[in-house]
Amino acid sequence: MGKIKVTLVKSTIGRGPKQMATAQTLGLTKLNKTVIKEDNEAIRGMVKTIGHLVKVEEV
Repeated sequence: MGKIKVTLVKSTIGRGPKQMATAQTLGLTKLNKTVIKEDNEAIRGMVKTIGHLVKVEEV
């Protein structure tokens, strides 16, 4: 499988605890921070949960 690049483009302030925890689990702690993760079902599920807060690109 490939890799995906996930960037936090909107703040998690005021979001629900599940969305905040998902962003933190992915390693997205600050605005505009980018992480590269393996493209698998678990990561895709996390990205789907906070899809409105992140930008996703394939690497």
